[in-house]
Amino acid sequence: MAILIDQHTRVIVQGITGREGQARTRLMLDYGTNVVGGVTPGKGGTSVLGLPVFHSCKDAAKALGPIDLSVLFVPAAGIKEAALDAIDAGVKLLVLVADRVPVWDAMEIAKAAAAKGATFVGPNTLGIASPGRAVAGMIGGRAESAREWFKPPLPGGTGVGIISRSGGMSSSTAYYCGQAGVRISSIVHIGGDAVLGLRIPDVAALFQEDPETDAIVVFGEIGGSQEEELAELITSGKVTKPVIAYIGGKAATSGTRFSHAGAIIEGNRGTHAGKVAALRGAGATVVEAFGDLPQGVAGVLRARGSKSLMTDAERRAVWTTGVTRIEPNSVGVRGHDIAGLMGHASFGATVYLILTGKLPGDKVGRLMDAILVSSIDHGATPPSCLAARTVASTGATLSASVAAGIMSINRHHGGAIEDAARYLATLLAKARAAAADPNCFAAALDAVAKEEVTRLKSSGDRISGFGHRIHTKDPRTARLFELAGIAGLSDQGATHIAAARAVERAFAAIGRPLPINVDGAIGAILADLGMDPRVFNGIFMIARTPGLVAHVVEEQTREKPMRRIDPVNHAYDGPSGK
Repeated sequence: MAILIDQHTRVIVQGITGREGQARTRLMLDYGTNVVGGVTPGKGGTSVLGLPVFHSCKDAAKALGPIDLSVLFVPAAGIKEAALDAIDAGVKLLVLVADRVPVWDAMEIAKAAAAKGATFVGPNTLGIASPGRAVAGMIGGRAESAREWFKPPLPGGTGVGIISRSGGMSSSTAYYCGQAGVRISSIVHIGGDAVLGLRIPDVAALFQEDPETDAIVVFGEIGGSQEEELAELITSGKVTKPVIAYIGGKAATSGTRFSHAGAIIEGNRGTHAGKVAALRGAGATVVEAFGDLPQGVAGVLRARGSKSLMTDAERRAVWTTGVTRIEPNSVGVRGHDIAGLMGHASFGATVYLILTGKLPGDKVGRLMDAILVSSIDHGATPPSCLAARTVASTGATLSASVAAGIMSINRHHGGAIEDAARYLATLLAKARAAAADPNCFAAALDAVAKEEVTRLKSSGDRISGFGHRIHTKDPRTARLFELAGIAGLSDQGATHIAAARAVERAFAAIGRPLPINVDGAIGAILADLGMDPRVFNGIFMIARTPGLVAHVVEEQTREKPMRRIDPVNHAYDGPSGK
């Protein structure tokens, strides 16, 4: 797990249509953050980077379902209104990026958040990051640099949690720790203003409860009492994980502000010496210079035998992969020993594992096997088969011939699986927006499907995943849905299968039956299994490859070279068994 955000957290961006909002949304999307939409008053109904834009957070939540986190790229003067909008819509965590937010506004936001069980990071924050999972805000600057700089824990391993009062030093601390061979669980820039949401003690408490965090690294500053409060948590035993800290502003005197509004010494309160003494007295490690911090962290971890430290090979790596790990006499796929998978996990289950990172149970494994079998071949007419046979007839190699077939699998051949899944997802979103009461969702879905079928009838548009040029009742579809039910997938509620069934019923109601075909069934099932639609065309390629191999070999062993291949007028002469 990670604190505050991971790849499953549903995120919206308030101010998404602005220059900064668009640029940082691209960073978040590129890094893998689950951004589902944006909000800009007056711009509802438009889109940015393929994401829907709404007038308010309430509208976004109604259309998209519950929102977990909102990042506010809104000017300081508008932060209060935007934050209250998010809190009223049920958003539980806000990231307030703007600086110079009026103190009274920040206090009012804090009061509203407390009343609704919400919280916020900032104001004046670069945001939060869980390396390898998600970024909310602008930590890392670009997705490429964030991936290169911040090394996440290995599966089953740990990292250090970083808390910083400085935006720039949030990234710097994580970067230099990475250079010292330290993995990072999460990074939190709490913000530089005087009135904040989550403060150092709050974040330290979250890291204390996080099993993936082995130690806590703090970039502190003069001013306020956050570091002293952390020392009290350590002394009281509420924080037991090692704390390694650096406190900036050693040379500052009373009345001096060190970089941020919240970093100011007032009398004897918030001094560098006082913070260092409090932390050291509690048992924390405090380094004198920032340059000593990374090795100080590495030293503490080394003494603990921590899993947060990288090996020398991992430190030297120019890039990393989470798919396969090769070591002498060992092959690991997504953390599973391949020899152990052999004979125990089916091919379909292993395909699911390598694409999702999770090994499914037997029932889902059998369902994946069935999906692959259902698409293994569909005669000599499809473009992939014709392409493979045509190239094979020239005397090309097996690899070249099969590659020609694979290259013909695109949007209009094989792509219907992904298209159908995305189409069904839009119907589900519309139904969620239309259903005022969750108990009325089924009726709302039927109404949306009826409206959609009416539109298709009048426009003449085609719909991916429905109907077939040969089959009026595709036998593969019925069998896949039967196995999906056995695997625990439902054709009721807010599922893609339910949406497909609703469309099927709507077509039947107007007297134009258009049953779900095998592509639509596969798309709905894979989506309900939680798989990324971007891999769906690849699954079709995996399934179709054995069929292409068979056709290529047959073409080169039974037919004359360079023949003219008729795409329609051919007959089957194989075994007659069913």
